[in-house]
Amino acid sequence: MTEQNNSQQGIRFLVIAAALVIIIVGINQAQSVLVSFLVAVFFAIIGTPPVLWLERKRIPSVVAALLVVAGMITILLIVGAIVGASINSFYTELPVYQTRLQEQVSAFQSFLATKGIRGMDKVLFGYINPVAVMSLTASLLVGLGSALSNIVLILLTVAFILLEASRFPVKLRAVLGDPQQAFPQFTRFVGDIERYMVIKTLISLATGVLIWIWLSILGVDFPILWGFLAFLLNYVPNVGSTIAAIPAVLLALIQLGIGSAVMATAGYMAVNFILDNVIQTRLMGRRLGLSTLVVFLSLIFWGSLLGPVGMVLCIPLTMTLKFACENNKGTQWIAVLLGPEAPAESIPPVSKKGTDPETLTNIEKIL
Repeated sequence: MTEQNNSQQGIRFLVIAAALVIIIVGINQAQSVLVSFLVAVFFAIIGTPPVLWLERKRIPSVVAALLVVAGMITILLIVGAIVGASINSFYTELPVYQTRLQEQVSAFQSFLATKGIRGMDKVLFGYINPVAVMSLTASLLVGLGSALSNIVLILLTVAFILLEASRFPVKLRAVLGDPQQAFPQFTRFVGDIERYMVIKTLISLATGVLIWIWLSILGVDFPILWGFLAFLLNYVPNVGSTIAAIPAVLLALIQLGIGSAVMATAGYMAVNFILDNVIQTRLMGRRLGLSTLVVFLSLIFWGSLLGPVGMVLCIPLTMTLKFACENNKGTQWIAVLLGPEAPAESIPPVSKKGTDPETLTNIEKIL
C-alpha cells in the first residue's frame, strides 16, 4: 500500500512538473502578447486610484476612465518627445564619446605601464570594456519603445480595465450567489499590489527628478535621459539603480573628469539610499511578504521569461503567485517558502511542564 502511494505521488509530481514546463514554454512563446497585457495592467493599476477618486466626486465611471486615459496619453506624449530627442542626440554623439573613452583608457594603460604594470589591455577591453557599456546603453535606450510599440492597443486595454474596476466585485458576488460576500483576502491582496505599484512609481519619479537635477548641476550631458533611465530602472529590485548609474557616471568621467564622476556616483548613492532604503521602507514596511532571495530569483526568472517588462514587474507577479499558492491547501508550502519567514502557527508548541521559570521565560521571549 505504501509503495502504491509513493508511486502515485511520484506520478503526480511528474505530471505537475511537465505541466509547469508546458506553461513556461507557452508563456515564452506568447511573450509579445503577454508583455502588452502586463504593461496595460501596470498602467491600469496606476490609474485605478484616480478613477475611483473621480467616481467619489460623482463623475460617471466612463468619463472618469476616459479622463485618466487622456491624462496618461498626454504624459506619454510629453515624455516621449523629450526623452526621444535626448536618445537621438545621445546616439548621434556616441561615436565621439567612444573615441574619447578609448583615448582615456589608452592613456590610463600607458600610465600603468610606466609603473611597471603591463597586460591590462585584456582586462580593460576584454572583461570591463567601458566602450561596450556605452554601446549597450545606446542599444537599450533605442529599444525602450519596443514594449510600447502597441501603445494604442495597450491604452484601449487600460480604458476597458478601468471601466470594469469598480464593477468587478459586484460581478464576482453575482457569480458566487452571495451579494454580501466581502472577499477580505482578495481585497487585501489587491490593495497590497496597488499600494506597492503606486508607492514604487512615486519613489521612482522622485529618483528620476533628483538625478536629473543633480546631473544638470554637475553639467553632465543629457541629464533628462539619465533621469528617465533612473526612473525606469528603479522598478527593477536590487540591481536596477546600480545599472542606471553606470552609463551616467561613465559619461561624467569622459566629459568632465574623475572628480565629476565621483560626485555623480555620490549623488546616485545618496538619492537611492534616502529614497529606497529610508522613505520607501517606511512607506511599505514589510507588506511585500517576500524574502530577499525570492525577490532576486524572481528578477532572474521573470526577466528571462518576459524580458525587461518581466524585470520591472517581477515583484507584483511573484506576489500574485504567492497569493494563489496561499489559497490552495496543496500549495501552501510554496507560499511559506516564498515568504520572508515561517508563519507563527507553524512553530511547534513548547511544553511548559518540567521547565524552570527562567528557561520558560526565555523560550516565551523567543517565540
